[in-house]
Amino acid sequence: MIEIPVYQPSLSGNEKKYVLDCLESTWISSKGAYLSKFEDAFAQKINVKHATAVSNGTVALHLALLALGVGPGDEVIVPTLTYIASVNAIRYVGATPIFVDSLRDTWQADPADIEKKITSKTKAILLVHLYGHPCNMDEVMRIAKQHGVYVIEDAAEAFGSKYRDVCVGAIGDIATFSFFGNKTITTGEGGMVVTNDQTLIDRVKHLKGQGLATHRQYWHDVVGYNYRMTNICAAIGLAQLEQADQFIEQKRNVANLYKKYLKDLPVEIQEEAPDVFHTYWMFSILVADAKIRDQLRDYLLERGIETRPLFYPVHTMPMYSTPFQSHKVAEDLGWRGINLPSYPGLQESQIIKVCDCIKTFLGKRQNNLYRNRAEIAAVPIRCNKQN
Repeated sequence: MIEIPVYQPSLSGNEKKYVLDCLESTWISSKGAYLSKFEDAFAQKINVKHATAVSNGTVALHLALLALGVGPGDEVIVPTLTYIASVNAIRYVGATPIFVDSLRDTWQADPADIEKKITSKTKAILLVHLYGHPCNMDEVMRIAKQHGVYVIEDAAEAFGSKYRDVCVGAIGDIATFSFFGNKTITTGEGGMVVTNDQTLIDRVKHLKGQGLATHRQYWHDVVGYNYRMTNICAAIGLAQLEQADQFIEQKRNVANLYKKYLKDLPVEIQEEAPDVFHTYWMFSILVADAKIRDQLRDYLLERGIETRPLFYPVHTMPMYSTPFQSHKVAEDLGWRGINLPSYPGLQESQIIKVCDCIKTFLGKRQNNLYRNRAEIAAVPIRCNKQN
């Protein structure tokens, strides 16, 4: 039995009211008042000119790449330490993902490695604001401008996060968000594409609606996709957006409590860098090695505490492992990291239980280590004489 899940959404606002309003209006599919309300409110919230809702975060990435004209023969630079969707979307358009390593302190894509990987085939840099911590946008935008490439922000995990007081998603050429059930705000399934460029948003809207032409009903002038969000999902999203500031405040409070109760334990955390606002989609720790990580996760699960491993570096997965690559920092983080329960409604007593269990496990392991060393030291050394 899971007593403390790794994540659960908070649906305590106007979600039910708005969904019932949708049902009564009979506008339950991809048209209806809540879609434009949600899109307009979202754009205003992160201070971006244009936003269009889609069916999930993965298709949002696909549309962003298509809108930029990324395709076969192009390369897209992407961090290897990310969820698989960031990389799969590059393959969807026929482009080649070029992996980069992570920074040891923030766990974000390493700008120096990005610059090394730029070639004449590079069309875009796809950044991921991992676990809610913003990337170093100044450096990445400088590199992109210098080499004439686009910047896509995958902000699926970073709604509300800020870099130098600017919301992530409003800095690059185009950005995407996810509203899966475990995200800071949710629509159950859903996503958003945002940009300050009118041409790009027009392309995204055209493609997401089956390539429907604007000048003739039921006339399609490109091969498009059915990537539209439903009005019901948008109704949930609008209700969630109304509570977003509260959710983010609660999540930062959860992170601060973890820091308080874990401070004397031999674990590392993802620290908040200067000049950023971290929304801590997932609060994560690093333990000494991969073996301990898996043992600790099993120990916590036995006590009703659900966790997740950090994302495994994508370049180590079978479909992306050729040719062989080594990204030492990302691999080290990926093998040793654990996502702890991180939802807004998590209570201090539950956080204390999680931390106490971690402390007990690490304490027992340390005692066993000392005991084994003592037993080894007590064994007499016997040397066989050789003729």
